[in-house]
Amino acid sequence: MHEALWFVLTGAVLVVMALAASTLKQLPCSASMFYLAIGFALGAPVVGFVQIDLARDAHTLRVMTEIALLVSLFAIGLRLRVDFGNRLWRLPVRLGIVAMLVTVPLLALAAAWLLPVGFGAALLLAAILAPTDPVLAHDVQVRNPGDLDFVRFALSAEGGVNDGIAMPFALLGLALTAHDPSLHEPGAAATFTLHALWGIVGALAIGAALGWLTTHTVAYLRTHYEKALGLEGFFALGLIALSFGCAQLVGAYGFIAVFAAGVTMRRVEHRASGARPPDEVVGTIDSTDVTATASHPDKAHAYMAQSVLGFTIEMERIAEAAVMTVAGNVLAGLGADVFAWTSFVLAALLFLVIRPFAVVVALAGSPATRAQRRLIGWFGIRGIGSVYYLAYAFEAAPRGEIAVLAAPALGVILASVVVHGVSAAPLMGWYQRLRASER
Repeated sequence: MHEALWFVLTGAVLVVMALAASTLKQLPCSASMFYLAIGFALGAPVVGFVQIDLARDAHTLRVMTEIALLVSLFAIGLRLRVDFGNRLWRLPVRLGIVAMLVTVPLLALAAAWLLPVGFGAALLLAAILAPTDPVLAHDVQVRNPGDLDFVRFALSAEGGVNDGIAMPFALLGLALTAHDPSLHEPGAAATFTLHALWGIVGALAIGAALGWLTTHTVAYLRTHYEKALGLEGFFALGLIALSFGCAQLVGAYGFIAVFAAGVTMRRVEHRASGARPPDEVVGTIDSTDVTATASHPDKAHAYMAQSVLGFTIEMERIAEAAVMTVAGNVLAGLGADVFAWTSFVLAALLFLVIRPFAVVVALAGSPATRAQRRLIGWFGIRGIGSVYYLAYAFEAAPRGEIAVLAAPALGVILASVVVHGVSAAPLMGWYQRLRASER
């Protein structure tokens, strides 16, 4: 009976959200707010339908959020239809690396000041909360492949880069918390730096190579032999898993590899299609003869990329629903600790001081206007990536100082989902009107 109720509940949530999707677009809120509320209600003492324990279920939660992140990162990469020589690509590098290097130590100092933890645990909390996540506020994402808006591109691409770059900081925080003796060995700092550099560079190379090879192979088989047709979803999931697995095997950061694979697949399509939008290249598809479009020499790349993008966007939405519902359920289990004043002071410092300052430093000398810098500084959304790193930390060491991090971490995530979800539509609407007036 309990299992049947789960099916009924899951089906009801998905159907209601599908029916209400157009209505939600008219409201100053995001779907993630509703998922959090549903999960919280299910775990509340009054209902008590199900209660997920972060320490007990850390492995399951980590795997769930890992899959959600992989699909999201690949989808983000596929949206970025911009030449590698374009100056826009400097934005994610600046925000993903420079802003991260500013955010993590400042946030760690704030956590050490506010919470009863040592610097190792404070650094771990900073690594958990450092990654940004544009998936949870769809109004700030690039709208379609080829969207060159400065703010949308910066926020989308930053989310693709920094989810992986947060890993070395998380590992260092775990090692400091556990008082790992290897940290005191000669050359430990150099070893850590080299490992982090390899993690980034190696992941970029692996993801790009696999994205280029598999995309070209499938397109060649389709256009020359009319083989490898259909099952774009299988191809997308296969490329995601292959990129992540290969990167992990050689000690590189799998999240960055998957993002690079998505970007490369789009780049292959862009070179094949030229300046025309991919939907225009594909044109009208004859439903009785899809093979004609999928194997057409001029349309094969665009059709494949758009089909894979459509599939991954659907998967991304389902993953968002699952992860944020579970996060809401965990919030209910933590009770009043989540709403402690320290959590909201930490959130205020991150949203209003640390993030804006990090963006100012990262974008120094860039052509960003004052309004664009303010928007990018505000929309440092925390979500699925932070839930992943929290579960990762609990799976590695669920006791001691790390257990104290759950409430403030989820408190900041809750605050981000609410304030950024409510402000996304009106602020981006104001930004579009400002751009129109400037033209």
